[in-house]
Amino acid sequence: MAKSAPAEQKKSKKKRPQRKAKGALSAIGALLLASAILRVGIGAGEAFAREGGEDVHEEPVKKMADTYTPAPATPTTIPDEEIMPLLKAMNEREARIAKREENVAVRMKALAAAEQEIDRKLAALEDAEERLRATMSLAQTAAEDDITRLTSVYANMKPKQAAALFEEMDPEFSAGFLARMKPDVAAAIMAGLSPNAAYTISVVLAGRNARVPKE
Repeated sequence: MAKSAPAEQKKSKKKRPQRKAKGALSAIGALLLASAILRVGIGAGEAFAREGGEDVHEEPVKKMADTYTPAPATPTTIPDEEIMPLLKAMNEREARIAKREENVAVRMKALAAAEQEIDRKLAALEDAEERLRATMSLAQTAAEDDITRLTSVYANMKPKQAAALFEEMDPEFSAGFLARMKPDVAAAIMAGLSPNAAYTISVVLAGRNARVPKE
């Protein structure tokens, strides 16, 4: 029995430090919990305070925005003494341009009329030239026919009678008719001419032959 008492005292001494450690941990946990509760309470109070302050500040701003009316914009005006000279200059310029356009239109109209008149006159001139060519061709043909007929008449006359006519005729005409006749008929008529007339006609005939182009 004496041995068991000291053993129990040793066991009780070992258990006491564990109980003290558990008590200290519990106290520390309680302090931490209280600190957390205080922090949460303080944070919530600040949040409510901020929300209340925002409402307090927002209401006056909103009222000012509702009651604010912008001032009417004043239009920018230019004095009449500055506008009138500009308007006058623009009107004068437009009047000058309109006058020039009118003059150009009149000139273009006159030019078109002149071109039409020129075309008409050119057409009339071409028509007249065509008619003149036809008339000259007819005249030349008629003259050629007349000369051919006269030459035939003189050639069929008696040489003495034809010579008497050629004696009184201009040497140019006489030479022209004799040049168209057959050589023997022309020689017979030349034989009936006076020496002076025959010489003159011979000179004319020789000159015509000399003027004929040679190849």
